[in-house]
Amino acid sequence: MDALLFPGQGAQAVGMGQPLAATFPAARDTFAEANDALGFDLTRLCFEGPVEELARTDNTQPAILTCSIAAYRAFQAAGGEVACRFVAGHSLGELTALVAAGALTFADGVRLVRARGRFMSEAVAPGAGAMAAVIGLDRRAVEAVCDGVAGEVWPANFNSPEQTVIAGRAAAVAAACTAALAAGAKKALPLQVSGPFHTPLMAPAGEKLAATLAEIDFRPPCCPLLNNAEASPLTDPEAIRASLVRQISSPLLWVESVQRLANEGVTRGYEFGPGRVLAGLIRRIDSRIQTVSVSDPASLDKALAG
Repeated sequence: MDALLFPGQGAQAVGMGQPLAATFPAARDTFAEANDALGFDLTRLCFEGPVEELARTDNTQPAILTCSIAAYRAFQAAGGEVACRFVAGHSLGELTALVAAGALTFADGVRLVRARGRFMSEAVAPGAGAMAAVIGLDRRAVEAVCDGVAGEVWPANFNSPEQTVIAGRAAAVAAACTAALAAGAKKALPLQVSGPFHTPLMAPAGEKLAATLAEIDFRPPCCPLLNNAEASPLTDPEAIRASLVRQISSPLLWVESVQRLANEGVTRGYEFGPGRVLAGLIRRIDSRIQTVSVSDPASLDKALAG
């Protein structure tokens, strides 16, 4: 069985999607649809930058969703087939997964993540929050580090058994990085993001997102969404809405999600979108799942060849 997988923020790069759009009309049409839905030239931002504008959260999120759906549509148009048992995504990718599964339209999805990015950026004053990737400590050790420093800092993304992203107030994150290195972490790397995502500090963003979600028409997805907040399969539109609100201020359970996919019988994942971040994480989590990444014409051809 297969799963459709979609990356989150951090996978972006100037030029992403351009080779696909130049080669496949389905991808080109997806970028045009995004421009129309948003009312500005997202295509040019993806293809040409500048990188500083692309890195803005309210731009990054619709850009990655658009590139991911463009890759998926190009794959379908070229005759690609997936025996889809689940859809899943990392943070923002969860919204992309819902578009791919038909739970919401592409136009609604791209507008929704644009608003989501804005809400997340506004939740905490610029410079007041931070995130960092701790590499080389297990989950319990990272949790102990966060509990042991003064201030507000929490595990935010459980990405792999030895990679956990922490987030919170900037000073507390810096202290936690120092403590993590002292506890034996190989690295503690600050991330270039605009806020402490997936922590209780995002509660104001969750409230705004809930109001926006209430105005959007959701349909049952064609196959279950394995959500980030609990690593649980969801098909009910109201349950999905509530999960998306929880996700914004809860840690991402990516390790548990991948393990759940494997335990449910998924043996192959198709990652659509820029980069190969999810493929790398999945390889470190559970070798029962082999991941194929599709981000450009060459990787699409490889995926079609099986």
